[in-house]
Amino acid sequence: MSRPLAALTGASGFLGRHIGRALEGGGYRVRILARAAPSTQDGLEAASELVVGRLDDGEALAVLVRGCEVVVHAAGLIKARRRQDFTLVNVEGSRRLAQAAARHAPDARIVQVSSLAAREPLLSSYAASKRAAEDAMRQVLAPDRLTIVRPPAIYGPGDRETLALFRAVKSLPMIPLPGADRARLALIHVADAARQIAALAQTDASGATWALADGRPQGYGWKQIMAAAGEALGRRRAFVQLPASAVLAVGAVSAGLARLGGGAPIFNLGKARELLHPDWSVAPSDLAPGGPPLRFDLAGGFADTVAWYRAQGWL
Repeated sequence: MSRPLAALTGASGFLGRHIGRALEGGGYRVRILARAAPSTQDGLEAASELVVGRLDDGEALAVLVRGCEVVVHAAGLIKARRRQDFTLVNVEGSRRLAQAAARHAPDARIVQVSSLAAREPLLSSYAASKRAAEDAMRQVLAPDRLTIVRPPAIYGPGDRETLALFRAVKSLPMIPLPGADRARLALIHVADAARQIAALAQTDASGATWALADGRPQGYGWKQIMAAAGEALGRRRAFVQLPASAVLAVGAVSAGLARLGGGAPIFNLGKARELLHPDWSVAPSDLAPGGPPLRFDLAGGFADTVAWYRAQGWL
């Protein structure tokens, strides 16, 4: 008997690569959407089939979803120069994929990988686009076909964004704390996030929106997070609390420099506001029931991440 087929967007991204492996490990053949044929360095070994195309290519999306049992939508921008860019990719790309699934894969389950940031759409253009992308999917697909997953901050091997945190802890004489003492931030290791998402792909969709988190869904304080990073690096540092005005100023300067250079900054005013938001915790009732057991707590996950960074020469 042939294995069931799963379609995956965003397979070349940090989380998407891990989702592909988790789907393959769960017994699926994996068909991916990619802008070009992957090289041997792209880490897409889990893919059984390749469709070359983009989220604005209706023909490619039709080929991607046709004959699939499940479609996992993990593609999206996490940084952009303009709000319109987030809208074009995150919102309209989700809408087009949902339309393709409705027309060409009427029996497929759809799992949309959103973000916990969608809970607070007024904080940033990114957060607003993730909420709007969820709404776009709901407008096209019946509830019994759609599951939305909102991961919190994700870290782990291959993540270039969290690398900046570890580099700062390694090199700075004092560890900066960007949020207030009362702030709480849920986290999850990328391997655990991918396994949870792959498990949801195998369950009947119910129109539910589920959050992800590690074994501490109530989240961590910034001092806990930075201290755990220091332990993983073998560094002990004193802490210094950054005022909110300083965090916002860094976001503004980063965005300005990126505009001058023609790039898209990962850290800007919107990201600064996300960073300063006091409550990125997850209620236990928001977690999907019956998922696979978690492999990593914060200490183990950070140790695994640092070991990978060092093996790759990133740290």
